[in-house]
Parts: sequence; C-alpha cells; structure tokens
Amino acid sequence: QVQLVESGGGLVQAGGALRLSCAASVRTFSSLKLGWFRQAPGKEREFVATIARSDGTPFYADSVKGRFTFSVDNAENTMFLQMNSLKPEDTAVYYCAAGWRFGTGTYSFWGQGTQVTVSS
Repeated sequence: QVQLVESGGGLVQAGGALRLSCAASVRTFSSLKLGWFRQAPGKEREFVATIARSDGTPFYADSVKGRFTFSVDNAENTMFLQMNSLKPEDTAVYYCAAGWRFGTGTYSFWGQGTQVTVSS
C-alpha cells in the first residue's frame, strides 16, 4: 500500500501562487507513476499533470500549461505542484495520485485532497 499526504492548499487572489506538496510513504518511490488531478464543485475529476519517470518530462492539461510546474524530489519521496498566475477557474480540490508503473497503469492511490480557492 502507498499512503499519500498532501499539504499546501489555501485561499489566494487571482494572479497569486500556491505550492502543493504530496509525500508518499513507500519504499520504492521510483516504481510509482505520479500525477495531479483536481475536482471543481459540480464537475468531474480532471487530469492536471503527470511526469515521465524515465526522464522527468512533465505533461500538463492545456488549461494549466505555462502556469503550473510539476516536480519530484526522489530523495524525499515527495512531489510538488507549483501553481502560478492562478485564476478563479483553478478553484478546486486538488489530489495527488500514484500507481505502479509496471502494473495496470492506473492510479490506485490517492491523497486526501487539498482545497485551492482563487478569488477574483
């Protein structure tokens, strides 16, 4: 089992920034695929970002490209989502997610979620 613990959400004005963290309790962090998702009120959960574990290349949803940055600290078993130039439409509960890279390929483990609210 993998436990993911998130931190870093909050309330920010439009144009501001927040940094989310997600710490994984696992012995083989490098065996995990990692991602960030979000769910706004009344909407389905949507993909935000992931990262290629082979070379560290990040991939982003078009809605956040150029504003969000996904990074990983393998030594600390932690992933981050730096969110800049935040917009009111970024308001959502943000979830980090993980799954076994060489398993089914699905995200089997989820963080508890952290609220991000962007005021206009």
